[in-house]
Amino acid sequence: MISFELGVEDLADTRFALSPLHEAVLSLRVLQDPGLAALHLPWRRSALGRLGALDTELLLALVARRRTVPDHLTPVPTSFAPVFEEELAVVRRTSSELVRRDLVLTHAPDPVPGALRAAVDGDDAAVAALRDGICDLLHRYWRSAIEPEWPRMRLVLEADMTYRARRLALGGARLLFADMHPDLRWREGVLHVDRMISRHRVAAAGRGLLLMPSVFAHKPAPPLSPEEPPSLVYPSRGVATLWDSPPGDAPRGGSRSGAAPQALAALLGAPRARLLVLLEEPTATVEIARRLRVTPSAVSQHLRVLYAAGLLARARDGRQVLYRRSVLGDKLVAGG
Repeated sequence: MISFELGVEDLADTRFALSPLHEAVLSLRVLQDPGLAALHLPWRRSALGRLGALDTELLLALVARRRTVPDHLTPVPTSFAPVFEEELAVVRRTSSELVRRDLVLTHAPDPVPGALRAAVDGDDAAVAALRDGICDLLHRYWRSAIEPEWPRMRLVLEADMTYRARRLALGGARLLFADMHPDLRWREGVLHVDRMISRHRVAAAGRGLLLMPSVFAHKPAPPLSPEEPPSLVYPSRGVATLWDSPPGDAPRGGSRSGAAPQALAALLGAPRARLLVLLEEPTATVEIARRLRVTPSAVSQHLRVLYAAGLLARARDGRQVLYRRSVLGDKLVAGG
């Protein structure tokens, strides 16, 4: 178990961030073991087709048998949404001593794999060369496997953060962590992460807590080392919709998740009924369009009609307008 002690100031400094580098590194686990997350198989097939001649042996050697990855490859983001190259530049500055320590700690109690062993057993120059080679491979891997899907992934992650921020506003830390993952427990100012290989307790001591939703995380992932600042990568909501076909692509005579009841579709029309069923949580127009595989302008027309009828509520979040069902809309869907 890993535990974070969070004081009042730490809770006040709890914040969210997006990390494209985290997603690239965590996706290596799915690439290595397709059985780890069946819902990512469509992405895996597509990514493998785009990798071409890229040699992934070294990258896959970074993933331990326990599915852990080196901490230095997932540095804490210094801004809300850094670009991939900015994060990779931080990794390139990692000291040889820290790279060596992280590789050994990641694979322990197993030995470091052969693809990494020579450099780890060598001098600092050999470790630095390994670090730079890994960074070069990660950059090529990002361009081929992750970057083409990043706009869609980012919308899912931002929708999760909007949901979490609302939970925090309504019920504080207890509600924020209540449905994040079964392995997380909040009790008396301490966040416990169960079923971890490491066992340590970290006092945030004014450093706050950084939360990062992830498409490829299958369970909460705090840093392996207690020396790292308190942070937590956790599985994002809505990932199951990421690689789905649009609702209209369901086979004739079949069923699909989120399909509108027939009575509701007969009343509102199929497109608006699907929208109403979809909007259980606050969602931005662009995210709705992504899920339905239509243009934002087409979605906006239906949203205006449903809002004017009192079936939707809306609120502004920065530059976005978020829509969700109103009380009347909830009743209509429940009775549909």
